[in-house]
Amino acid sequence: MGKIAFLFPGQGSQAVGMGQSLAQNDEKVAAIFEQADQRLGYSLSDIIFNGPEETLKRTEHTQPALLTMSTAVLKALESYDIRPDYTAGHSLGEYSALVAAKAISFEDAVYAVRQRGLFMEEAVPFGVGAMAAVLGMERDILEELTASIRKQGLVVELANLNCPGQIVISGSAQGVAAASEQAKEKGAKRVIPLQVSGPFHSSLMKPAANKLRPVLEEITIDHASVPVIANVTADVVTEADDIREKLIQQVYSPVLWEDTVRRLLDLEVDTFIEVGAGNVLSGLVRKVERRVNVFAINDKESIEAMIEKMKGVEQ
Repeated sequence: MGKIAFLFPGQGSQAVGMGQSLAQNDEKVAAIFEQADQRLGYSLSDIIFNGPEETLKRTEHTQPALLTMSTAVLKALESYDIRPDYTAGHSLGEYSALVAAKAISFEDAVYAVRQRGLFMEEAVPFGVGAMAAVLGMERDILEELTASIRKQGLVVELANLNCPGQIVISGSAQGVAAASEQAKEKGAKRVIPLQVSGPFHSSLMKPAANKLRPVLEEITIDHASVPVIANVTADVVTEADDIREKLIQQVYSPVLWEDTVRRLLDLEVDTFIEVGAGNVLSGLVRKVERRVNVFAINDKESIEAMIEKMKGVEQ
């Protein structure tokens, strides 16, 4: 068997009730949810387990909630002795990847992403920024198109390069609207406006990055025990100072997810395990390369099903 990568989802994968069955059946998992509540000073676990969805969807809650869910599933996985050769996470998921790689403690990470969520919410007034998913368009063509709109003084940039034919753009409401129109004219299959509270991973997020810096300087960041693939470079990062800088840049830089998956394939990864809520990243991996083992685990049943399949692959 080749190497194993743990992947951690970002915003959009959250669901009310996630992790509840795991927490009810495993004390070590329940302790993760309790640690989150203690570190944040409010009952995040109540919002995760009981909602309402509107509250969970607020960036300041979604970010720590998804990190907590991923870390809880990671905790449940510990007893099965499966260890990653690499970790990576989509946007916010990069913090979960760093917790898995023992570069940041869970308590520090949950505090940092709660602050990150608040800063991202505050960076741009509601309705001023926007994001949209552009489907069925080449990266180079979309890059040229957004560059020409930027020359007109409007902000629009590539934000998430998810997989071939799926790129999210981000910027001012006018910039994203102009790019969306032009993308359709130039042959994009579809352009879907995203229900988000701000223009994430665009230069408009620089104020949030500036506020995040002192938070990341005040927490302990260690060298990663497992190589992590960083969103901003799609390359390996292990040094503590490098990790900190990349996390600050990540707030306003594109998430190079397709490149991240390709980098992991180059590093001989053939088993991708999505740890946490949903299965968005599993789908993206398959769009980049179909001939790999992909699992999404979020409860006891999915973990056990994966273990069985992996035994079968080894034999």
